[in-house]
Amino acid sequence: MSKGVLFSVFSSVLFATLYFYSTLLSPLNGEEIFGWRTLLTIPFLTIFIWRSGQWTHIQVWAQRMRQRPLLIAGALATSAFLGIQLWLFMWAPLHGRALQVSLGYFLLPLTMLLTGRFVYKERLSRLQNLAAICAAVGVANELIQVGSFSWETMVVAFGYPGYFVLRQKMSSNNLGGLWFDMALLLPAGLWFVHAGAVGFAGIADHTALYVLIPLLGVLSAAALIFYMVASQTLSLSLFGLLGYVEPVLLVFVALLLGEQIKSHEWLTYIPIWMAVLLLIIEGSLSVYSRTDRRS
Repeated sequence: MSKGVLFSVFSSVLFATLYFYSTLLSPLNGEEIFGWRTLLTIPFLTIFIWRSGQWTHIQVWAQRMRQRPLLIAGALATSAFLGIQLWLFMWAPLHGRALQVSLGYFLLPLTMLLTGRFVYKERLSRLQNLAAICAAVGVANELIQVGSFSWETMVVAFGYPGYFVLRQKMSSNNLGGLWFDMALLLPAGLWFVHAGAVGFAGIADHTALYVLIPLLGVLSAAALIFYMVASQTLSLSLFGLLGYVEPVLLVFVALLLGEQIKSHEWLTYIPIWMAVLLLIIEGSLSVYSRTDRRS
C-alpha cells in the first residue's frame, strides 16, 4: 500500500509539473502542446501496457468494436471527451486561466458524488450531504457574483463525470479503453502540430524544443503510468482520497504563475475546500475502518 500511495502522490506532482511546464514551451501554443503530448504519450503508454501483460484489454476491446460497430461511435465520443480535457489542461496556464481549471478539479469529486447519487442511485452519507451543502454555498456565491462559473470550470467539473459514465455504459473502463481513447486522438495531434505556428519544420528554429518536447512526452507518460499503477494497487477509497492532492498543487501552480484569488472569490473557494476536507475526513475514516477490521 505504501508503494501505491507513493505512486499516487508522485503522479499528482507530475501532473502539476505538466501544468507549469507548458509555460516553458514557448513559442508553442496550447493546441501544439496538446498535439505533441498526444503523439509522445501513446508510445510510452503502449509499452507500459504490453510490458505489464495487459495487452489483452486492447485485443478484447478491438474485438468488441468489430462485433458491434456502434461502439466505434462511443469510442470516438469518449476520445473527444478526453481530448478536450487534455487540451484544456495544457491551454489554461498559457492564458491566465489556471485557477479556473483548478477550481473545476476541486469541484470534480463533488460532481462525481452527485453523478453517483442521481445516475446510479447511490445513497449519500451524512458527511457527503454536508459536503454537498458546503459546495452549494460556494456555487451560490459564484452565481451571485459572476452569474455563472467560467466555462473552463464547467468543462472539467461536468465533462469528466460524463466521460466516466459513458465509459461505464460501454464497459470500456479499463486500460484497453484508455489506449483507444489516446490512439484515436493521434490524427488530431498530428493536425495541431502540423498546422501550428511552429509546426514540425519550425522546431529547427527553436533548438531548446529538441529537449523540451521529448521531456513533455516523458512527463506526460510517467504521470499517466504512475496514476494507473496506483489505481491498481490501492483500494478505491484510498485512491479517491489521494486524488485531492492534485487540485491543491494546481492552485499553487496558478498562484506561482501570477494569478490571484480575488476578494469576492474567497466565499466560493473556502466552502468548496471545506467540502473537499469533509470528503477527505470521510475517506480517511473509511480507510482506517477497513484497515482496523483486517488487523
